[in-house]
Amino acid sequence: MQTHIVPVGFDYDRLIAPLIRDQRDVDRVILLEGAVGSESNVEYSRNLSGKLEQDFRNLLGADTERVVVADVYDYDAAFEQAYELINAELDAAADSEVWVNVSAMPRPVSFAFATAAHSIMVERQEDRDRIHTYYTAPEKYLETELAEEVRAAKELLADLQSNTDVDDERIRERHDAAADLIAEFDERGTTIGAKEIGGSHIVELPVASFRNVKPFEEVILFELGEYGEFDSVSELAETLARDLGEEYTDSFRSKVIYNVDRLGPGGKGYIEREEHGKSYRTRLSRIGQLWVRAHAEDDSLEERA
Repeated sequence: MQTHIVPVGFDYDRLIAPLIRDQRDVDRVILLEGAVGSESNVEYSRNLSGKLEQDFRNLLGADTERVVVADVYDYDAAFEQAYELINAELDAAADSEVWVNVSAMPRPVSFAFATAAHSIMVERQEDRDRIHTYYTAPEKYLETELAEEVRAAKELLADLQSNTDVDDERIRERHDAAADLIAEFDERGTTIGAKEIGGSHIVELPVASFRNVKPFEEVILFELGEYGEFDSVSELAETLARDLGEEYTDSFRSKVIYNVDRLGPGGKGYIEREEHGKSYRTRLSRIGQLWVRAHAEDDSLEERA
């Protein structure tokens, strides 16, 4: 069972053409549709999704499903959705393979799905060869051709302005608008400005660990997810012992310190530690937060301790 997860942005060819040209087996396709943006953008993307749905069925014989991504700029939610979706497809059949196309859609969605796929490869190492993340480059970008067309129109309007009886004001408006558009395109490219998302103009994309998380490490991660931050590892160990109903001993404290070190910046990267006097404030890193969010339903301290 070959399943392709395809975020749909404003592309068509690069989402389906490579599968046809390379004669790939495609049994199932999940098309991700964005629901955020201007009405015209959302409508345009949905129209493309509808065309892709029809063509994946007719040209490749694939079962096709359309799934909505509620907020294409919410990286955390997209990661969680990707994590659940990829795992579900892997679990659907013993021979399932999942292919994640990251060529289209806003980057938070593409990178969230890529990072989720990477995380699952780490956790399910026996299934690493069943998970694939891929990108397809276009043969050309239409933006440059559109710019050339506008340049040509600008030149034509300039000629008309000097050689015909067409209303000069109308021609001048079109000429000036085209000149401004070309100047902006030449100076700033195809996008303008920087959108603020969640109080920042950047969306940081964390890197997943290459190593799996052990049972007691999971307990520590869930504990940090529950409380947020501890002023020291000793405080974390004491709280964890209480929550587990265990005696807080030097041995237990050493066990926690050892596992926190393994989960920290020099290890798996799921925990951040900030020096504070003689202690270290301890909290989840961004990828640690995402790990806890994705595994929240599996949280059971007694079973994992």
